[in-house]
Amino acid sequence: MSIHSLSCGVALLAALVTLPAAAEQAVQAQQQRQQTQPLNNAPVWREVRSEQAGFTSLPAPEAGVLIQSEGMTWRAWRNGPVTLYGGLALLVVAAAIVLFYLRRGPQKLRGPPSGNKVARFTRFERIAHWGTAISFVVLALSGLAMLFGKHVLTPVLGHWLASLLIVLGKNLHNIVGPIFLAFLLVMIWHFARDNIWEACDALWIRKGGGIASGEHVPAGRFNFGEKAWFWIGVTLLGLIATASGLVLDFPNFGQTRALLQTVNLIHGIAALALTALSFTHIYMGTLGVEGALDSMRTGEVDDVWAKEHHELWYNQVKAGKTGQDAQRR
Repeated sequence: MSIHSLSCGVALLAALVTLPAAAEQAVQAQQQRQQTQPLNNAPVWREVRSEQAGFTSLPAPEAGVLIQSEGMTWRAWRNGPVTLYGGLALLVVAAAIVLFYLRRGPQKLRGPPSGNKVARFTRFERIAHWGTAISFVVLALSGLAMLFGKHVLTPVLGHWLASLLIVLGKNLHNIVGPIFLAFLLVMIWHFARDNIWEACDALWIRKGGGIASGEHVPAGRFNFGEKAWFWIGVTLLGLIATASGLVLDFPNFGQTRALLQTVNLIHGIAALALTALSFTHIYMGTLGVEGALDSMRTGEVDDVWAKEHHELWYNQVKAGKTGQDAQRR
């Protein structure tokens, strides 16, 4: 036997002797504490919360860490500022829309419809839009239930029924998320070229779209307000929410708990901002503007509506200069 092997054996034997001795001392110290300070297990829990990895047969990251103290920080942020300010933002936007509707009512056509129809959206575009919209509504409702359920649903429905709905919503949320992403990517790919900045957008900004003054402001296929919704809401916030959602949806690629907690906060903030912005888009596309819903319901609009809301696009269609499958019939 070599000198090196002998020294290794001695070191191992010393370690085997030292470990039981240290463990015995820890046990004796804990027993003594129970006599002098009954029910005081502070040293035990201090060691548990030290985040030192112990032994485990599970291969997952951090599987040997029993308690992660940073989880309490995440919980404080999630149940504190995110829930509070996110909820206030939703209420403020919703209240502003209701007040605006009560004061101004829907935006009516200046003249009677002519009965002549202009094809505004193809069937493919409407399928992409409705697929995105329906999956988004499912995600929004289930997400809001998970975030605000204990504050809103539980007092009304009771703990058992509210918990059942939230659990079902959580699983539905996980399934619909990737479906929403698929439709979202189609929307971005197909409509990006129609949402590029145009010279008329500067006039729309200066006039505020004519919303307050009632002034007619010519616009292309989409006005600046719709373009802002597309780039900020659909593209930026939509991609942030879905990308972070995928990290949470498939946590089996080595994500640590700290990463998942951070991504969860990002996901919640982006989703709340997207939901708040969507209120305006939904309002303008339904109750806010007369005839707007027809464009996504049938794909056609009256030419009077087209001239009043998207005059530049209407002129292109009439002159046959647009590359879209939209022609005056």
